[in-house]
Amino acid sequence: MTTRQPSPRLVITALGIVQILAWGTSFYFPAVLAAPIVADTGWSLAWVVGGVSIGLLVAGLISPKVGRLVDRHGGRPVLTASSLLFAAGLAGVGLAPALPVYLLAWVVIGAGMGCGTYDAVFAALGRLYGRDARGPITNLTLFGGFASTVCWPLSAFLADSVGWRGTCLVYAALHLVVALPMQRVLPAGRAADTDEAPTATAGENVTMARPRERLVFALLALVMTLAAGIGAIVIVELLIFLQARGVELAMAVTYGTLFGPAQVGARVVERVLGRLYHPIWTMIAACALMLIGLTLLLAAFPVLVVAIVLYGAGYGISWIARGTLPLALFGPARYPVLIGRLAFPSLIVQALSPAAGALLLEHSGIDATLAVLTALAAVNLVAIGVLWHVRQG
Repeated sequence: MTTRQPSPRLVITALGIVQILAWGTSFYFPAVLAAPIVADTGWSLAWVVGGVSIGLLVAGLISPKVGRLVDRHGGRPVLTASSLLFAAGLAGVGLAPALPVYLLAWVVIGAGMGCGTYDAVFAALGRLYGRDARGPITNLTLFGGFASTVCWPLSAFLADSVGWRGTCLVYAALHLVVALPMQRVLPAGRAADTDEAPTATAGENVTMARPRERLVFALLALVMTLAAGIGAIVIVELLIFLQARGVELAMAVTYGTLFGPAQVGARVVERVLGRLYHPIWTMIAACALMLIGLTLLLAAFPVLVVAIVLYGAGYGISWIARGTLPLALFGPARYPVLIGRLAFPSLIVQALSPAAGALLLEHSGIDATLAVLTALAAVNLVAIGVLWHVRQG
């Protein structure tokens, strides 16, 4: 007897809410809570913020293993484990008596990120829905785009009400009480009407015998890694870039709030029109928009809002392409394993990029930093163009 599977809408809504909490309590954590942590403990701001880099490094290191686990056992046990890891790590941060304990707690949060943010969930959706996963992946990123919109004001309210330590404990409880049951909505098997979903045996066979296929994989890894690295630097340094162009801090913050809506707006457009074209065009558009936005910032374009909106739109849909393009290029059978391998270099670079960007800013200045980022974005556009050509050949 076939067990009735929950509807994709229910699955994506549940996982989408979890993504808001996952991103808001990890990658976006320091934006609001770093200052009160430093003020209360006297720990270095660099170390406090560096917890996120530690988390991303751990997530990158475990991502290939996570992909294999999703392929072998499905997404539900892996995503369930992520909620437990997030809860334990955030409780550790909230109770940390010293900086080493705080940083160790971020190792645990990083394991939660590796098991429970986009790449792991993309792998789970690919295993569940096979070639039909493009729509669910796109819909999931619509939720994720609201992580800062929801969690930044919530973090500020909680920090004022119960302090930063209490905020961490509240978030740990939310992962247990809200996120953990929602992860269980993900079916243990695969959708009943999807006959292309992989089996564990098929997914383990990830050998790429053809040179062209290996080249496609290498180019895709390069594109994803460059996009992640550029994006990490711009997110951290955006207000500095705007102030260097003569924008007052208050207005720079106002401009910066456009970044999230630009991501979500572009993802909505992709959701409506994406079925009409191959996902490679989503990545081409993402690389082109990021390049145009950075070029406008470098050239001190008078209407900086245009640069922010274009760059934010490109960065937003790059995450959709990160999930949908490997599925289209390599098929569902190998997808969970390959998405884990592809995530490895991009998460490592994403972890190291903010520090590298800060060093470049300190030693070379704003214009040189923007010039380097613009050049890297141009390289990325060329790389995705080469990938398109290789795929056509």
